[in-house]
Amino acid sequence: MAAARRLFSERGYFATKVDDIAASARVAPATVYAVSGGKQGLLRTLMETAITDPIVQTTIGRVEELDDPAAILSLVSATVRNMREESGDVMRVLLNTAPHDKAVFENLAIATARYRSAFEPIARRLMDLGALREDLELTDAIDVFWFYFGYSGLFTLHDENGWSFERAEHWLCREASRALLRDHTSPQAGRKTR
Repeated sequence: MAAARRLFSERGYFATKVDDIAASARVAPATVYAVSGGKQGLLRTLMETAITDPIVQTTIGRVEELDDPAAILSLVSATVRNMREESGDVMRVLLNTAPHDKAVFENLAIATARYRSAFEPIARRLMDLGALREDLELTDAIDVFWFYFGYSGLFTLHDENGWSFERAEHWLCREASRALLRDHTSPQAGRKTR
């Protein structure tokens, strides 16, 4: 798994051969197929590991205990940042490969549905607290969460704009607070780090 993750990230999914993974892992190519189902099996397992990270359920549990909407958004921002730092390489491989491979596309669609569904209990908690803007229904709030905390936000700010993960996290928190909350006071207001 570690060899596949490194090679997929460095070379891309299509340029990485099973023989390369086997050589890097110091096993026979037949072992890669037998243990993992080849490249597709490895990528699927890497994706499953990334999207079933226990931090998601832990965060949802913590959100249920919080009464401060700004603290909820801060926690979500920090969790998304942590996930991007920990498994952003896997997500980049999936996002780059999916348009060109039907099986990866289908697996990514499943992962995306799970990811988006994690925002529902968070949006519902904000709604229960009376913290959401009046013009937002639950489904709208989930869409706004996805806009700020889906795949693109942190990748764009960090990878393309060169922002630090910390700066991107705080900016996304602040802007998501403005978009979602009646009172958009954010604990990160004013922070700017490169």
